[in-house]
Amino acid sequence: MGHCIETNQEFDRNPEQSADGASVIWNLQFINIFIVNIVLNMGQFMMSSLIPKFAADMGATAAIVGMITSMFAVTALGIRPVVGPATGYFKKNRLLAAAIGIIIVAFLFYGMAHSLPMIIIGRLLHGIGMGFLAPLSLALASESLPSGKMTAGIGYFSLGQAIATAIGPSVGLELVRLIGYNMTFMIGALSMALVLVMSLRLKTETPMRTGKFRITLRDVIAFEVLTPSILMFFLSGAYSSINSFILIYGGIEGIDGIGLFFTAYAVCLLFSRPFSGKLADKYGLDKILIPGIVCFALSFVMISYSRTLPMFLIAGAVSAFGYGICQPVIQSLCMRLVPNARRGVAGNTIYIGVDLGYLIAPSIAGGVTTMVQTHSGNLTLGYAVMYRVMTIPIAIAMVIYLFKKKELKAKSEQSG
Repeated sequence: MGHCIETNQEFDRNPEQSADGASVIWNLQFINIFIVNIVLNMGQFMMSSLIPKFAADMGATAAIVGMITSMFAVTALGIRPVVGPATGYFKKNRLLAAAIGIIIVAFLFYGMAHSLPMIIIGRLLHGIGMGFLAPLSLALASESLPSGKMTAGIGYFSLGQAIATAIGPSVGLELVRLIGYNMTFMIGALSMALVLVMSLRLKTETPMRTGKFRITLRDVIAFEVLTPSILMFFLSGAYSSINSFILIYGGIEGIDGIGLFFTAYAVCLLFSRPFSGKLADKYGLDKILIPGIVCFALSFVMISYSRTLPMFLIAGAVSAFGYGICQPVIQSLCMRLVPNARRGVAGNTIYIGVDLGYLIAPSIAGGVTTMVQTHSGNLTLGYAVMYRVMTIPIAIAMVIYLFKKKELKAKSEQSG
């Protein structure tokens, strides 16, 4: 009966209102989760951009760096069967706080690390927290948005990530220069502790429980969003090679201020995401997604030929008009394809695709780099070839979307 009641409420709700009855994007609940998202991503991007460099400075090869970078995806994937059912059984703000607590412990391991095994332990713990964190944040944001403004709202929500991307890596690199890696990671743990307190202040409803907590396939995977999840597997896998290796690649090239790559990326996101979200809501997803995928592929070619800071900055800007547009558009498509009660499971499903991309792609990218370096004796060439090779999964994503475009559009319009 509980499921029937939830479905009817979703059907009766005005499509211009959120689950809480709000008819505008910038309602109080959305503002609160938006602020939490900014601070969360600030700590995330400050740490994530430093871990590969930290491992490389300890003497890890490109292949090992790729493996360490992708380690968090092992536990993120392992926890996925629990995430979907948990979001429908427990209050989302408490789950969010628990996830942040696990990430704090991971950052403490980074802060105490003086060997690669300690970093790996931190990455594994980090993955457990991230396994819950991303789909929870997306579900909380989508529930606070009116469905008729979903894509634009998710675009605004992801600006928190853009702001963090602009500031986090550069702040992290500067802190490392001043106080070293370990103390920088401790500061990251402190920022996460502040977010934990903020998350508990979010207002969320207690889910309707029809029995004991149990794990079923339907509560783990929303098959309605399988195609968008596959798209995110290929696109996020390609993007992970930027996060994993761009600071190392720029350092080998002798580029001072390579952290500004992320700043250029983020500044362009601040302009592109709200604009692209409104266009997608008005004219359709394909009018935005297809050019976004093309721009994303182009940015990899540009990175592979970059030898100066301005070239890297331009590549970062083009990447923002690529992946920075594709990600929220695909996420909003997922939220449109399911009723409100299933959005936590849909978020979990799409992040299974993301986790698999982050698990597999960095190791492949690092392996390609090491292989080319071994044969040519040129590490710069190794990274350049790797970035060109990573256009292949982007091309595959494009083919899949073109093949499924009409079907996705029809289902989206029917659900909306």
